[in-house]
Amino acid sequence: MTASLSRAVIAVDWGTSSFRAYLLDPQGGIVDRRESHGGILRVRGGDFAAALLVEIEDWLKQQPDALVIMSGMIGSRQGWREVPYVLCPATPDELAEGLERVDWGEGEAWIVPGLLDESRPGQPDVMRGEETQVLGAQGALPKGGGLVCLPGTHSKWVRVEGGAIQGFATYMTGEVYDLLQGHSILSRLMTKGAVAVDRWFLEGVMLGQAGGLLNRLFSARSRALTGDLPEDEVRSYLSGLLIGDELAAAVPDEAVEVHLIGAPALSALYEAALQKLGHSVVQLDGDAVAAGLFDLARRREASQ
Repeated sequence: MTASLSRAVIAVDWGTSSFRAYLLDPQGGIVDRRESHGGILRVRGGDFAAALLVEIEDWLKQQPDALVIMSGMIGSRQGWREVPYVLCPATPDELAEGLERVDWGEGEAWIVPGLLDESRPGQPDVMRGEETQVLGAQGALPKGGGLVCLPGTHSKWVRVEGGAIQGFATYMTGEVYDLLQGHSILSRLMTKGAVAVDRWFLEGVMLGQAGGLLNRLFSARSRALTGDLPEDEVRSYLSGLLIGDELAAAVPDEAVEVHLIGAPALSALYEAALQKLGHSVVQLDGDAVAAGLFDLARRREASQ
């Protein structure tokens, strides 16, 4: 595989609610970047070609022969084209082989396939986008392997060994938190305060990882009503309960090293929770998706 490409790359991370793109030089260096709220659900009439052109037209004028490569929900059933998943264990070359080209009249464009894990009977798991971030971060993993966590609305825990993604598990922690704070009886108490790494968050983590989550969740109400929990700490406590429950399932009992890729504020919560439980944490580059997309572009060009 060559160390660089013969042209520039436009790397696009296109999710459900957000759009993120990077203009990369032929060596993979970031020349420019941009973000918007133009996720796939905001694309009118499913005209993804027009939506993409709006976002990157000026870059294409600078680099008319640039290779466009996209990952995330753009390759889902609701996206531009549903690209079949690659089955785990999956190597970077297998991901590159699964790339599918889309014709949009503005040059060469490819979509990354995403991954499917069927290792747990009756509980298949899927991801689109996170696999590219993990690929881009592999150079920072010890001997090309380790446990990687990508916190988010649907947190992903990914096992990497020998440079391949062996499997992963998804936790709906962020979405459940949003539902509880907006549409449950707990929301009536969550009128002030913000999630912070403090005593109440860490207490929530310890209680959450001990099990019995459905009962523990109600304690966010009962403790506040009895004065045992300040109302402006309900959010932190609730977040701790949910993250603690996630960690109990996702992380072994023995101390391990966890590599985090995610937004700084959310990653800070996970780092504090993991350290409270005795694990070590390494924060990885939030722009790993750009490196991952560039690596897939190189592999694609090398295979031609």
